[in-house]
Amino acid sequence: MPRFAAGVVRFQNEVYPEKKDLFEQLSKGQEPEALFIACSDSRVETAMITQTQPGDLFIVRNAGNIVPPHTSHTGGITASIEFAVAALQVPHIVICGHTECGAMKGALNPDSLDSLPHVKEWLGYSSAAVEIVKALGENLNEEERMHKLLEQNVILQLQHLKTHPKVAMRLAKGDLSLHGWVYDIKTGGVNAYDEKQDKFLPVDVRYAAEMAKLATNGCAA
Repeated sequence: MPRFAAGVVRFQNEVYPEKKDLFEQLSKGQEPEALFIACSDSRVETAMITQTQPGDLFIVRNAGNIVPPHTSHTGGITASIEFAVAALQVPHIVICGHTECGAMKGALNPDSLDSLPHVKEWLGYSSAAVEIVKALGENLNEEERMHKLLEQNVILQLQHLKTHPKVAMRLAKGDLSLHGWVYDIKTGGVNAYDEKQDKFLPVDVRYAAEMAKLATNGCAA
């Protein structure tokens, strides 16, 4: 904890003064560009991966980057999605899985979670992805099977996301986009799901047109 306290002091003395104007602007409200749903794993640093600033992302994190299907039950994930989509009007939602995910390893081997009953129950929201991998992954080795599960879990959670009324309404209006990512901790690579091709592509390939447009606008500015 002393290391964290020293970090706070450094932030106050060095970082904050350099970004004072930004923080003063943020004190008046927030307009994040995306709701970013990621795993709670300490190795996943969302701001570093996306190179974003405070105020850019509305972040929700939990074990396995899971989105429970919508029900009448009120939970923290559901409430956060509703607020981001209906109140903040974010134009994008990203669900980001990652390699070496302990939650997905547990989902694939539920018997190992008997001493963690709440974790075991929570990972039930990934059961359909597990069943897909079991059905399609008979000839895959352990590493390939896990990678397949990471991708299928992201796709499943995107489907769950569409059951939330506020999300469904915004999708129908055409002013909300959903994105599924898988981040590789070891290499730094990020692959993004292309629904039309039904496969994950490197982000620079998946978003080539959008990135080119951004670069053009930046040059024009």
